[in-house]
Formats: sequence, structure tokens, C-alpha cells
Amino acid sequence: MLAIFSPENFKTIPWKNGLGHTTELAISDGGNLDKFDWRLSIASVVNDGDFSNFAGYQRNLVLIEGEGLILDHRNDDVDNLTKLLDIAHFDGGCNTHGALVNGGIKDFNIMTNQLTFSADVNCYIEQQSVTVELSTDSLVFAYSLTDDITIESEELNKVTVGHLARLQLSTNIEQPTAIITGKDMIVIELKT
Repeated sequence: MLAIFSPENFKTIPWKNGLGHTTELAISDGGNLDKFDWRLSIASVVNDGDFSNFAGYQRNLVLIEGEGLILDHRNDDVDNLTKLLDIAHFDGGCNTHGALVNGGIKDFNIMTNQLTFSADVNCYIEQQSVTVELSTDSLVFAYSLTDDITIESEELNKVTVGHLARLQLSTNIEQPTAIITGKDMIVIELKT
């Protein structure tokens, strides 16, 4: 089953630490900023600063605009996000500090409760088709920065750039796979 979330349905909410705002694209049913199973969002970062504390959550952060962000987790781990669709994976409880390389950036955040979900995040710059397996214990999301995406599952669907697609296994589907085609896209698989 395919659901498409449009920008008109996205929510702007303040960061947990109050130092900025994020655009929430989707969140698990019944979830809020303090408690959720998974959450997808886009944040604009215009100043250097400390990240909000999300202890108990795994974070995946993808650079989607700007010249770069250096993440110092203050535990001898540093992530250098300097190219479009570079990704960092880190514990939300780390005392992470972000330093801008040259001006503001935007990042795509995938956060999962470490007790309930895990995330497999892949980024594709070149135009290509990706086959994903659908199962009853997973959700698949796709988002493109620059072009429309096509998703072939039960039927062929087009997802407009800037919209978020969510795929779940439908009980009546014969072929539990989907083919996602696009470029400059992020494909996320959340598993319980």
C-alpha cells in the first residue's frame, strides 16, 4: 500500500533544545516530540551549536543542501558531511556539536526508538532503480531532492519531488517487492 505525504501536511515544530525549528514529514502513530517509535524530518541549520538530546534514539542525518556540516559527537567520533547526500549514523544521546563548513545547510533526519525500530538508510545520487522487499514488520519511505520518483508495486505511481512516499505490505499483494526509480533520493527501510 502506497501513501504520499505532501508538503501541505508537513508540520513545523521547535527543536527540543529551542535553538531552531524542524519540518516534521512523518511520525509514528500517536508519537510526539518526547516519545515516538520513528520520525522523519528536515531541519535548517544556520548556526553552529549543540544538537538536542534524544537519548534512547538512533539518528541518521543526511546532508540535503549546503556546503557541509561537521558533527563532533565528543566521544572521539566525528562525521564530516561535505557532499550532497552524505550520511551520519549516531546515538541520539551523544553530546553532538554541529559546525557549519560554509554557511547554512539543510539535513534530513531519520530517528528511531532503539527499543522498537531500526533504520536502513541509503542515498542515491545517480538515476537508478532500487528494488525493496516489503514485509509486514517494515515500512519503506522514499524522498527525492530534485526529481519526481516512480514507484512500481501494485501499480505504477509517480511521487512529486518534495513529497514523501511510504510503502507498506498490503495483504492482497502477490509480489511483495517495489521498484523505486529516481535520482538524488533517500530510501529508508524501518524494521521492527
